[in-house]
Amino acid sequence: MSGFDLTLLEHDNLGGTIYQKLCEALMKGAFKPNDRLKIRDLADRLGTSVTPVRDAILRLVQDQALVLRSPRDIRVPMLTRATYLEIRDIRVNLEGLAAARAAEQATPAQIAALDALLKRNEEAMAAGNTALATELNQIFHFKVSEFADMPVLGDILRRLWLQMGPLIADVYGGAGRTMIDHHYPLMDAIRGHDGPAAARAIQADILLASGPILERIDGVHPEPLAV
Repeated sequence: MSGFDLTLLEHDNLGGTIYQKLCEALMKGAFKPNDRLKIRDLADRLGTSVTPVRDAILRLVQDQALVLRSPRDIRVPMLTRATYLEIRDIRVNLEGLAAARAAEQATPAQIAALDALLKRNEEAMAAGNTALATELNQIFHFKVSEFADMPVLGDILRRLWLQMGPLIADVYGGAGRTMIDHHYPLMDAIRGHDGPAAARAIQADILLASGPILERIDGVHPEPLAV
């Protein structure tokens, strides 16, 4: 019995680790809308069997981060306009709350960490490294949430970013300064411990970025013409 319990524990830990790795990849934009995920290929890359990978994929389907069209066709979905707008409006409120709380209590070390991320993001954009810039953008947003010290809110935001990450990555390179400009007034507000200003800055950041994102969605799911 002890051997069985140990094997089960190892399998559960492996499945959980793979799930977390795939979550991180989705949130940081390693996959883009309509990308097809092949269980065997993922298992080979991760150096494991297909079973824990399949289990992780099914969890992500339940999270609405992936779509199971058939056992052999697993894809990253392209959000509809309505779904995106709902997620955007939730993010506006929750990330605004997180930014305000983070600004009120940010330590010098936390402020320095955010400044360093913003500097690296600028360098990645200047170098044309869109993948790294996209990843650093996600890390920046999550660090603000982490520094708010609101773990329940953080868990909600992670679920939203599971769905948003691929779409943000899909437009990041062509969005120019749209994805980063409002991080500067956000940093000014955090340095000044001004909660309301921090909330306004991150809300403006999310709303401004919705322009190119909606253009991308409408290119795939055009709105019906009024009659």
